[in-house]
Amino acid sequence: MDARAHYDLAILGGDGVGPEVTAQALKAVDAAEARFGFTTSRVDYDLGGRRYLATGEVLPDSVMAELDDVDAILLGAVGTPEVPPGVLERGLLLKLRFAFDQYVNLRPVKLLPGVPTPVAGLTPDRCDMVIVRENTEGMYAGAGGSLYRGTDAEVATQESVNTRRGVDRVVRDAFDRARSRNRHLTLVHKTNVLNHAGDLWMRTFTEIGEADYPDVARDYVHVDAMCLYLVQSPDRFDVVVTDNLFGDIITDLGAAVQGGLGLAASGNLNPTGAHPSMFEPVHGSAPDIAGKGWANPVAAVLSASLCLAQLGQPDAATALEDAAATVLVEMDAMAGPDMGATTDQLGDRIAELVAG
Repeated sequence: MDARAHYDLAILGGDGVGPEVTAQALKAVDAAEARFGFTTSRVDYDLGGRRYLATGEVLPDSVMAELDDVDAILLGAVGTPEVPPGVLERGLLLKLRFAFDQYVNLRPVKLLPGVPTPVAGLTPDRCDMVIVRENTEGMYAGAGGSLYRGTDAEVATQESVNTRRGVDRVVRDAFDRARSRNRHLTLVHKTNVLNHAGDLWMRTFTEIGEADYPDVARDYVHVDAMCLYLVQSPDRFDVVVTDNLFGDIITDLGAAVQGGLGLAASGNLNPTGAHPSMFEPVHGSAPDIAGKGWANPVAAVLSASLCLAQLGQPDAATALEDAAATVLVEMDAMAGPDMGATTDQLGDRIAELVAG
C-alpha cells in the first residue's frame, strides 16, 4: 500500500448521466477513505459536450496543464447529440490519452455472480480476464489522408502506426499482469494478413517472453478467432494483449459477454506515473435518461476501483468491487428503469457496504 496516502483527483463528470454515476463512485471513494485511512482532494472540471456548445472549447491548454498535476482523473461520460462525431473523441479523450502517454488501456472482462449474460451456461468462474490494449498508436494515431475529397475519384488512407518502443512497453505490462495472476498471456493480432505490423508484434512478444518471462505461459490467437472463442470458451483467456483497434473491438464484445456496457470499467494508464492515469465507465452519456435516476452506477464504481488499485490502495479497490457486485444482485440493479432502486440509492448502498 502506498505510504503517501493522499491523492489529488480531477473529476470530469461530463454530460448526460456522467455526473450522476460519478457522484455515486465518489460516495464509494469517501467510504473507502474512512475505512482504509487514505485521503483525497478533488477538483471538478466542466469538460464535454455542454462546454463545447457553450464556449466552442473542448480542452484548453490551461486545463491540460492543471490536469497534468493531479494523481488521477475520474471521467463520467461525454457526448451530446448536438456535437458532431469526432469532436470530443479526438479533442478530449484521445488528446488526454496521447498527451499524458496513457499507453495501456485496461479492460477487465469479469462476469460477476448473478449477472445475466447472453452466453448460455456461462458461469463466473469461466469468465475472468484482463485485456491490455495498446492505447496511443495503431490506427488511432491519426496517420493518413485523403485526395480528391467529394469526387468519384476520392482516395482515403488510414495508416496503423506501430513502433518497437510502443509494442515493447505494452507487452511488458501485459506479461507483468500475467505473472502477478500466475496465469498465461495471449497475444491477439492478425499476423497472417497484417504481415508488417503483425511481425513486429509477434517478434516483440516472443523475444520478451523468452528473455524476461520464461515462467509465463503464452500463446497467440488471430483476432477473428478471438471473437469466436470469447463467446464460446472465454475461460481459455486470462490476460490478453493486443493493438489499439483490435482492442477497441474485442473489449466491447467482452463487455457484452460480462453483462453489457453498463458494467464495463476501464483505465487509461500511464504505468510510469509521469502523467496521471484516467478511469472511466465505458457506457455512453445516455442523455435520454439523464436526471431520471435510472442510470446504473456500477461501471463508474468499478472504474473508481481500478483507480484506487493503480494509486496503491488494493484493499480499498477490492472493497469497491465487492460492494458493487453485491448490490447488482441485492437490489436488482440490472433491471434498468425497473431496477430495485434509484441511482442515488444504489450509490448509497454501495458506499454503505464499502464502509464495512
